[in-house]
Amino acid sequence: MRRKQEVHCAVGIDLGTTYSCVAVWQEQHHRVEIIHNDQGNKITPSFVAFTENQRLIGDAAKNQASANPQNTVFDAKRLLGRKFSDPIVQDDILLWPFKVIAGDNDRPMIMVKYKDQEKQLYAEEVSSMVLTKMREIAENYLESPVKNAVVTVPAYFNDSQRKATIDAGVIAGLNVMRVMNEPTAAAIAYGLDKRTGCIGERNILVFDLGGGTFDVSILTIKDSVFQVKATAGNTHLGGEDFDNRMVNYFVQEFKRKNKVDISGNSRALTRLRTACERAKRSLSFLLTATIEVDSLFQGIDFSSSINRAKFEEMNMDLFNECMKIFESCLMDAEMDKSMIDDVVLVGGSSRIPKVQQLLQEFFNGKELCKSINPDEAVAYGAAVQAALLSEGVENVPKLVLQDVTPLSLGRSIVGDIMSVVIPRNTCIPVKNTREYFTLEDNQSYSLIEIYEGERTRASDNNFLGSFTLSGHTPAPRGHTYDVCFSIDENGILTVSATESSTGKTSEITITNHRDRLSSEEIKKLVQEAENYQLEDKKFLRNAAALNALDDYICKMRNALMKKDINLKLSCQEIEIIKSTIAVITNLVDENNQEVEIDVLEDHLKGLQITMEDILPKAI
Repeated sequence: MRRKQEVHCAVGIDLGTTYSCVAVWQEQHHRVEIIHNDQGNKITPSFVAFTENQRLIGDAAKNQASANPQNTVFDAKRLLGRKFSDPIVQDDILLWPFKVIAGDNDRPMIMVKYKDQEKQLYAEEVSSMVLTKMREIAENYLESPVKNAVVTVPAYFNDSQRKATIDAGVIAGLNVMRVMNEPTAAAIAYGLDKRTGCIGERNILVFDLGGGTFDVSILTIKDSVFQVKATAGNTHLGGEDFDNRMVNYFVQEFKRKNKVDISGNSRALTRLRTACERAKRSLSFLLTATIEVDSLFQGIDFSSSINRAKFEEMNMDLFNECMKIFESCLMDAEMDKSMIDDVVLVGGSSRIPKVQQLLQEFFNGKELCKSINPDEAVAYGAAVQAALLSEGVENVPKLVLQDVTPLSLGRSIVGDIMSVVIPRNTCIPVKNTREYFTLEDNQSYSLIEIYEGERTRASDNNFLGSFTLSGHTPAPRGHTYDVCFSIDENGILTVSATESSTGKTSEITITNHRDRLSSEEIKKLVQEAENYQLEDKKFLRNAAALNALDDYICKMRNALMKKDINLKLSCQEIEIIKSTIAVITNLVDENNQEVEIDVLEDHLKGLQITMEDILPKAI
């Protein structure tokens, strides 16, 4: 019998582009438990679908995607913290069956139809629905409410994307204790699970190629200290990009064979994409995979195949991009490949044989570490971190995590130049100060505009916020003032400026810049999330009542078919059964969500009372 978890227990959630996973630290067993969903699976599709009657999340949403492509949303993570005009967003829109439009402040808005009404959703709102599903999975397992969570993000997520992830957690009713880098979480899973009792220092490279993002991090593990040396990545490179290449290839093949173009038909493309994803997985252990889709378009069946060599050829530039990124990470860490002790594979796409071959060749035939489950490792590490941050949780390994900032942080100076104050891959928490000078005689104030990124021109980087330092002492140009950048262990950035002679100070904490949802918008979305849950519960009550009524009809019909029915029941009782069947059948057939739940449940109660004496005789 499983012991009920304490209410203070927090969970770790891997919020993935294509699949998500939730885990919890088990005090009594001294280990992490990956929690399975209601389908018995330990990973849940990051899909949300809307129908005429209900909202679906996870497996149920993905399973109906081909029949309802325009209202089935996935890849919401790729929109987090981005603008609609972002070229990456514009490229994605061409591949998605659902519609995305520009909202206020150039925010992308996802358009769906729900209960015959058009709805516009923020990416944070869709991600919050996936997080809600993960929370419910955990609550069903723990048999207690879950409020606290550590949520993982790609190491190369910028400030906007991290804050958007926190907002999604708030909308889902979660207190996001920490936003944790995915490779760091995976390194914890590897370090705890596979390196117990190891003596000395080990350098590990975490190669994390998932469904929508790619990260690589180099960490040094010594005793209980996990120190990140460098991180690099691409937040828009992963398994779905490989799927897209296959889809385009087979669209052209279908056109060549049948003289029909299906590129504009979202239903056909969704069904083809599902088949391509399945084929991609098969090519990880087979040399050839078959694509078969009945009546793909205009009644035409489609059957084809693809071999591993062709798949590798069409994606070779993406594989090479992964290699370039991880080579640059080695340079940033100031390490030679010979200094890497373990290469740990994380993310479903790391199973691709060509990726493993390229890695192995780079490391001169070194064996890759495939011993941890690439789909579960990130949630595992997040659960350990969640337990460490929770009060009263016992038997947790005492770890020291030293992460880094993935992007350079600085300010704009004259000429739109990016003046870096905290270089990328600097260990956090960190506090750096730089001296600046006034540009004009008797200058009374200085504007400090804050950016993150690696471009030389400040405006090409991601703008985080600005503030003004006023009250300068009248003086010739060249008067000094200090600007201090400070990042805490949660990755929250605070920037302050101090006038040297007077000591006057101004500062800003980057928590709610112009691209982030306002507190009012978040409050509204929280209320909408609660409304969705109420509607979901209402739908389930309705379905339960209908099923119970339908079950009664079935029992009564079976009873009437028995030969000795006349010996057990009177004519009056038989007539009662027949009339009841007619009434309930009419009610069930005409329901279509129009009959109030209370009416259905009242009918069910009345039926149970009426039939409690008659039905036992007939059965």
